[in-house]
Amino acid sequence: MKLKSIYLGGLVFAVFAMASFPLFSFAEDIYGSRLDNGLKNTEPYSYDLIKKAQTDPANAKGILIEAIKYSPDLPAAYFEMARISFSLSPEGIFETLDYMIQGFKAYKRNFWWLMSISGLLFISLISSFIIVLIAVICIRFFIEVPLLSHDITEDKKKALIVLALIPLSFLGPLFFIAGALFLIGLYFRKIDKTIVYASIVTLLISPLFLRITNFFLSAPSPELRAIVAVNENRDNKYALSALKGRNDFAPLFSYALALKREGHYEEAIAAYKYLLSSFSSPTRVSYEPLVYVNLGNCYFSISDMANAKNFYKKSIELKPLVSAYYNLSQVSRETLDFAKGEEYFLEATRLSRESVSVFTSTVSRNPNRFVIDETLPIYALWKYANNRTRELIKITPLDSAITVTIAIILILLFYIVDTRLKYRAYRCKRCNTILCGKCEKELFWGQMCAQCYKSLVKLDKLDPRERVAKLLEVQELQAKKRNTAKVLSFAPPGIAHIYSGRILIGSLFLWLFLFSLILLLLNPFFPTGLSFFPHRWINIPALILMAVLYLISNMSVRRRLSRGWL
Repeated sequence: MKLKSIYLGGLVFAVFAMASFPLFSFAEDIYGSRLDNGLKNTEPYSYDLIKKAQTDPANAKGILIEAIKYSPDLPAAYFEMARISFSLSPEGIFETLDYMIQGFKAYKRNFWWLMSISGLLFISLISSFIIVLIAVICIRFFIEVPLLSHDITEDKKKALIVLALIPLSFLGPLFFIAGALFLIGLYFRKIDKTIVYASIVTLLISPLFLRITNFFLSAPSPELRAIVAVNENRDNKYALSALKGRNDFAPLFSYALALKREGHYEEAIAAYKYLLSSFSSPTRVSYEPLVYVNLGNCYFSISDMANAKNFYKKSIELKPLVSAYYNLSQVSRETLDFAKGEEYFLEATRLSRESVSVFTSTVSRNPNRFVIDETLPIYALWKYANNRTRELIKITPLDSAITVTIAIILILLFYIVDTRLKYRAYRCKRCNTILCGKCEKELFWGQMCAQCYKSLVKLDKLDPRERVAKLLEVQELQAKKRNTAKVLSFAPPGIAHIYSGRILIGSLFLWLFLFSLILLLLNPFFPTGLSFFPHRWINIPALILMAVLYLISNMSVRRRLSRGWL
């Protein structure tokens, strides 16, 4: 019986081993073959491993280590590793922080992830600010408009300001917002007028905002995807079809690199030499060292060591690249010049020990692994994408000029009107009666109307029954305002502050809150490249910030009310 059990156990183990070995062997074969083609990122497989780790907590860490191995430039793998590594122990906290930092660093190496989060942050920042401006108008409009109406009644010339700003509302939403804040902002406190200027500045640079929005909406294209895939070491074959016949620098550089990696060395050499001869400064000068390194690699691949060394040295003369020194060390050793090989290797290590460690970690006799190719830096990819932006949101130069002109006029006009407005309506701090310099010649202490001044200060100037009635009226009004503020303290942070006249601080509270909220809502709609993995690490910090803002705002309002605010 015991022998039978051992036999069955061994049979089961053998079956599992036979079933699993081909899978691991297949994955390793794919990994090795991709490295032979100069490709170090296999993102589809890494994404699959991340999903597998989420369903297998017991083996998650090992699975994610493999995901990082197959795609070292994938932020999602590091953030997922940070999540499962977290614990309240010092080791767990430091390990989590280390993986988070590695994830943020991976953003700089991954174009689609960086573009995705940049678009998410930009759209959330701008849309939340515009919503704040609308909220300020909605909350303060019915408080400030009676003051404007009083001023127009006292001086009909002030109606010209309103008549001049009405046509703005027909030019677009931002014009309407700027015009509305212009009118009601005349009655804000001095520091709160910052909101008015901010709204007009937003209008001023709105053409730039539209340009950036167009970039994020239209950047993905077949050419850009092919260029990014080659330069971030993901794929070569798509570039061979998508970039063939392109004469711009970035597509041609990427096409030549794909040709070299796929073994078409003579075609790659011709393409690189065309790059050197056809592009003038500053494009050629900026990237010439990279071209020389890759051209040297092509000659190494066809065993022309003399030309390979020559182009590496040309690259070093222009810019001391780590790859050029490392490749020189490799080729020198290949030609049995070990002293020079050691010298070049030490120089490469001096420039970047980390880079040399990465180079040596996957080295083999394969030409794509024995020497290191140079790729376009990520800022070059951004520049190419920006130059290929399509106008999904149309805005002509004339529209931009008109917008900028109107915005500048509004800034100057608001400053002039605000500084030269002699008489301006205001409210009695006690009973909310509207007053101004014309209808109330004497300015009483604390901006009080005559009735409130007599009932609170000059007690002998008012009949006791009138004074009591006035005090009860004021008390009832103040209680109503405080109750309204208490209710609004449970609304999104900043609403109660804006209602109570602290417009700038309230706007800042509300802006940060809405920014975090919109980040959460839009995150699923900003996929990263070809994947549908959102930036999940944002969710927890955004929720924490929203909760903190809500608590601070609520406590601030209630504390002020307890001290007699309003």
